[in-house]
Amino acid sequence: MATPFSFFEAFPALPTIKIVDIGAMILGADHYATLKKNGAQVIGFEPVEQEYQKLLANASPGQTYLPYAIGDGASRTFYQTQQPMCSSLYEPNTPLLTLFQNIESATTVVRTYPIQTHRLDDIPETLDADFIKIDTQGAELDILRNATARLAQATIVEVEVEFVSLYKNQPLFGDIDVFMRNQGYVLHCLSGAAGRAFKPLQLQRKPNDAIRQLLWSDAVYVKDFTKFELIEDTNLLKFAAILHEVYGSFDLCLLALSKLDARAGSDYSQRYTQRLGLKTHPQATANSK
Repeated sequence: MATPFSFFEAFPALPTIKIVDIGAMILGADHYATLKKNGAQVIGFEPVEQEYQKLLANASPGQTYLPYAIGDGASRTFYQTQQPMCSSLYEPNTPLLTLFQNIESATTVVRTYPIQTHRLDDIPETLDADFIKIDTQGAELDILRNATARLAQATIVEVEVEFVSLYKNQPLFGDIDVFMRNQGYVLHCLSGAAGRAFKPLQLQRKPNDAIRQLLWSDAVYVKDFTKFELIEDTNLLKFAAILHEVYGSFDLCLLALSKLDARAGSDYSQRYTQRLGLKTHPQATANSK
């Protein structure tokens, strides 16, 4: 969603935001580019060698990339596919994939090899992450289970989820949702929900579109918004900045700023509503205290 103004221009001298990007290969538009433009630190991981080299070639100051497969710390088999973005620690579920248009070829395995995974909690570069993004084609829950210390520090997690088993024995959305709620997060939104049409039917103008069947999405989790008192002032301000710049979540951003003002005596929420061209309703102000 386009933002009506820059949070960083409205509130200069914000603390540095730290992003951990797991499955960091370059795929079209960078939806957290505005964070990087405004000095965010990025620690990214990409095990597909050619994609890792692209990241190194395009890295800017403040961006560090490592060729690690993030998981549970065990040695695993890596399934590299025809389309690198579909590569995974889980084997593609070909019998299911063949049911859908334009997906089986992308997930065709072209190479398998052993790979040592790394637990996110064991990687010192990921300390104090504010925003964690995970896109690993089925291995997301393995990563999250071994990142509980990092989840305790972060405030927003964007994780790819699947609604059917595109990869054999992979955890699905429901499994991830239960785990994240147990870590003090709640689902904020689903971004980019997508699927494919069942064969043989295909939409002529948009052959990659679903008719109704959802297959995957990015699930955006935020720290429980009924417990903002558990988030430190600096982290709450960074939380608001990410919500505004990446997701256009102006309402939750304003709620976070209101909670921050109530305990810190600041005026972020008033300035924010003015920049949005809104008037603060008296009842809303009262509820923020």
